[in-house]
Amino acid sequence: MDIVFNCPNCEQELAVDQTGAGSQIDCPACGETITIPAGSGKVTTGSLPAAPLTPAPSSINTSAAAKVELHLKVPVHDKPVESLIGKAKPPLEVVQKGAGKRLRIRTIRRAACIENGHDTFDEKVSTFLQEVGESNLVSTHIIVYEQFDVGIQKIMTDYGMLVVYRG
Repeated sequence: MDIVFNCPNCEQELAVDQTGAGSQIDCPACGETITIPAGSGKVTTGSLPAAPLTPAPSSINTSAAAKVELHLKVPVHDKPVESLIGKAKPPLEVVQKGAGKRLRIRTIRRAACIENGHDTFDEKVSTFLQEVGESNLVSTHIIVYEQFDVGIQKIMTDYGMLVVYRG
């Protein structure tokens, strides 16, 4: 048999197995600690036969390892509930500096700038930085990386540039 009662704080209807009468629980809706009434609420019966109100004492029932199982109903809301986890707002300095523009990253590898045996790395970096503009440039970083060259079957060390910009 279940004890059906309302939370005194938020009026959420709860149903608890009768063996939990008199114990304290946290309301699943508002989190307030409440004491389960001793059968003063509405009592409903399920399809299972009713258990005796006072179980016969046994060594398992009286041991510290005896598990108390409370059956609680999950709160049901008629209207949409507000989100508990909201999207974080950007820091004020980002909004002022960027004026709503997103930060972007571009990596330019020297190996990708070799055309017909000519190294055009400097020209490609200069062209890209001019397109971005100095006012949108956040930072530039030199990178060194290793890659496996299939043609000569060796690991080659190369360099490039990482550009962080607004756009």
